[in-house]
Amino acid sequence: MRAAVNLRYGPPDVVSVTEVPVPEPGDGELLIRVDATTVNRTDCAYRAARPFFMRSFTGLRRPRRTILGTEFAGEVVGLGEGVDRFAVGDLVFGYCEGRFGAHAEYAVAPQTSSVATVPAGVPLTTAAAATEGFHYARSALRRAGVGPGQHVLVIGATGGIGSAAVQQLAAMGVNVTAVCAGEHADVVLELGADRVVDYLTEDFRDLPQQFHLVFDAVGKSSFGRCRRLLRPDGVYVSSELGPGWQNLPLSLVGTMRRGHRRVVFPFPEDNQSVVEEIRDHLAAGTFRPLIDRTYPLEDIVAAHRFVETGQKIGNVVITLS
Repeated sequence: MRAAVNLRYGPPDVVSVTEVPVPEPGDGELLIRVDATTVNRTDCAYRAARPFFMRSFTGLRRPRRTILGTEFAGEVVGLGEGVDRFAVGDLVFGYCEGRFGAHAEYAVAPQTSSVATVPAGVPLTTAAAATEGFHYARSALRRAGVGPGQHVLVIGATGGIGSAAVQQLAAMGVNVTAVCAGEHADVVLELGADRVVDYLTEDFRDLPQQFHLVFDAVGKSSFGRCRRLLRPDGVYVSSELGPGWQNLPLSLVGTMRRGHRRVVFPFPEDNQSVVEEIRDHLAAGTFRPLIDRTYPLEDIVAAHRFVETGQKIGNVVITLS
């Protein structure tokens, strides 16, 4: 089978498409013919081993997992012993960070992992792009304890995480102020935002309003820079560790300062129930991942390069069929 392989850490050029053996499903595993996957910030970080401490998980000198890819959608074409939740012919989608392997024509996934059936009428390219942004946004919003009627500022509202957050907040009845480039304002308003701030012409830090939650979905700000935007009991959440990895210690302090402006750090919940929740939103039409562009597997290096520009809108999809 064809797969995008990287045998060493480095820039996008370390990835090459080559022939590798088709994996065999073990007990309780599905063999999936992958129709679509994505390249996202997570893939780029693991490929480059940035920050450096990631090597403690991925391999000190070279990557242990040589086929990346955290999201997939395709057809079940084989079953290991004991599989009883899925059948050959099922169209499925899911998330496999840590295990990886989705940047290939075939992948295996435990039937109890973050995998679910694709709702009728949902394209596989859409399903493939549905998991990472949604589950990271979901973890952040739940950790922050945001609820109906509150006011939330989403920084980076056109990214994979930010666009998923806007849709989740809108479905919850939250008032959303979204920060993005003005040229994409119509897109973000269609996702459910109540107001858009064009960061190219306006500094969101000058907003007179205060928010129950400031969610930095691209990790380019900090608690200190956003503190004034928070209500006295407001919460700051970022998708990244922050300058000097400050969000972790600040979140520990925050656990002792409830009722005050504080930082919380989301630890993503990655399991089958989350993907089933995403499936239900896709079926109901209350969530649709934004897709910026699509590349064939042979052009996956170009996809890595584009994602690293930081200019993508939503998700970048890779097709394999």
